[in-house]
Amino acid sequence: MKEVYTNVKYRDTVFRLLFNNKAHLLGLYNAVNNTDYADPNALEIVTLENAIYLGMKNDVSCLIDMRIQLYEHQSTVNPNMPLRDLMYVCEQYEKYMVNKDIYSSRLIKLPTPRFVVFYNGIREQPERRDLYLSDAFEIPEEHPSLELRVTQLNINKGYNEDLLKRCPTLFEYVEYVSVVRDYQTTQPLEEAVRHAVDHCIKHNILRDFLLANKAEVIRMTLYEYDEELHKQTIRKESYEDGEQNGKLLQLTELICRKLQKNKSPETIADELEEDLNTIQHIYAIAKDFAPDYDVAKIVEQYKQVSLPV
Repeated sequence: MKEVYTNVKYRDTVFRLLFNNKAHLLGLYNAVNNTDYADPNALEIVTLENAIYLGMKNDVSCLIDMRIQLYEHQSTVNPNMPLRDLMYVCEQYEKYMVNKDIYSSRLIKLPTPRFVVFYNGIREQPERRDLYLSDAFEIPEEHPSLELRVTQLNINKGYNEDLLKRCPTLFEYVEYVSVVRDYQTTQPLEEAVRHAVDHCIKHNILRDFLLANKAEVIRMTLYEYDEELHKQTIRKESYEDGEQNGKLLQLTELICRKLQKNKSPETIADELEEDLNTIQHIYAIAKDFAPDYDVAKIVEQYKQVSLPV
């Protein structure tokens, strides 16, 4: 299989390219917000182009009628999206505040934000879930002074069908991803992507977009899928190098912290993106070590009766 993930600074995605078009983005905005704006020129694309943290970019952002929306596309579950969006929106507000006096006695009005993640990974997820910044706080509070909510919408087939009906471009994007996956079950990645693009053009799925951007779309899709494979390879090599013990210690410490917050094994597995059986096993052992939670002893007991994670 051809490896195309060597350019680690390349972060653009097909989703980002597709919705960098004002008409497509306005259709997505209307679908998400149940609005009926008709003039694409009323919308301003304010996507962050500069890397903020570890080369990450905001996928798509738009401003219309004093409402700013930050959209992200994710093929993996990321519980840190509220923190990422906090960083993004702070930079957006910083840009918005240019030539405005923050020390003025008059209240400065800001665009109202909304944060949405469109999820189409293979891991099972509910149709809709809300992620909160406060879930990351070491010391939970009933009414945290700082909060940010991100809405994750599952756009896999069979989920959020009303949303997909309201936005044909998003529906066709989901179809494109599905076709790539279907071909990938029997073909090498690069061959699967090329066949998927040709299939979609033939069957009027993102036809005009794919005809105009065929080479770019193939390159982006190859990068995205191979980046996931690359991450899996790195994890395997790390295990073979004997780093699994450090991982197990770190995982156990995280589980203990969340156990102190009375979170269930299912919630912990979801937030940490870890296997539920592993979480349940460590969780059961850790409960016996409350309230001090000696992580080293928990790990030692787990290793005596379990395979490495």
